[in-house]
Amino acid sequence: MKDIMGLMKQAREMQAKMQEMQEGLAEVEAEGTSGGGMVTVTLSGKGAMKAVSIDPSLVKEGEGDILEDLILAAHNQAKERLEDVIAEKTRELTAGLPIPPGMKLPF
Repeated sequence: MKDIMGLMKQAREMQAKMQEMQEGLAEVEAEGTSGGGMVTVTLSGKGAMKAVSIDPSLVKEGEGDILEDLILAAHNQAKERLEDVIAEKTRELTAGLPIPPGMKLPF
């Protein structure tokens, strides 16, 4: 019974820390680039696109599909970086807790 109470206490503490981490993600930004830095996308910690920067030399008639591909590539890179940051913060938060293998956090 004592182990269950300790585990429940750890779960409550982890839940509070997860909430704090999620609130802190609002301040995190991740940036992705493509085309050798000609397109840059910035995402918030919640995954919302905050900014897109496009080198003026890319804005040419008939090359819209290239520009679209570069924006997608930059967005995907920024999203991967954001996911890496979230995963690292989650690992730090749950260090030492008996979490079953394969269980993804946050829930």
